[in-house]
Amino acid sequence: MANLIPIPTSDRVVVTVADSTPMDTQLLVAALAQEKQFQVLESASSPAAILALIRREKTHVVVLSEELTESATGSDLIRDIRAQSASARVVVLLKGSAREAVIKAFRAGAQGVFCRTEPLRLLAKCIRCVHAGQVWASSSELHYVLEALGGPTRARFTPETEALLSVREIDVVVGLTEGLSNREIAKRLKLTEHTVKNYLCRIFEKLGVSSRVEVILHALGRTGTSNGTSSFAPVRRPHLVSENGRSLGKVRSSIREMAN
Repeated sequence: MANLIPIPTSDRVVVTVADSTPMDTQLLVAALAQEKQFQVLESASSPAAILALIRREKTHVVVLSEELTESATGSDLIRDIRAQSASARVVVLLKGSAREAVIKAFRAGAQGVFCRTEPLRLLAKCIRCVHAGQVWASSSELHYVLEALGGPTRARFTPETEALLSVREIDVVVGLTEGLSNREIAKRLKLTEHTVKNYLCRIFEKLGVSSRVEVILHALGRTGTSNGTSSFAPVRRPHLVSENGRSLGKVRSSIREMAN
């Protein structure tokens, strides 16, 4: 029987869990602790305790109850977490995929939302994806984000995106904002699907992202308010990942897919 080599503490993902009640927090901690890649920490359900633990333990991912973000401090708790630790990423646990709750979480700076109706095993995958620099949401939650961003108009793209992408690449991004599949984009632009996929790979590399919706957030994420800016923060990633997801038609089941 082969000897198991323990994962060095420095290589583990430090996860801080703060659910709405101590019992719920303890149950989540126990479940996530089964993942050998994770070092899971339990936090008391108060903003001060959460921030102190994140600061002391250099947390990578915070799993935070929706109820805590709706406390007296509101979504400022997520912003406080991001302000205190630029590397910490936040996943908000939602009771349901309500539009306002989803938009509120992303506006505050969360990198993922996870509905409590989803299987618990997916939460570990969500945490790994968010830690890797991706964002996590379901297809319906994705629609809410796209609607909040104001729609697919080229004039609303950030100057940074306009400067980085070619005209044809922007045409492809417009298709993404409309929820089109590669096939539908190819048909619109009179290209092959293979060519569209190549364009997407180049777009990902230029923008430093790893998914279709991260492209949209990057392109449109600084518009939508009266002064031309938005609290949606574009998610950046230094390199492409080798993850391929399964197709779900016009909109994927999460924001973690590659160019397929």
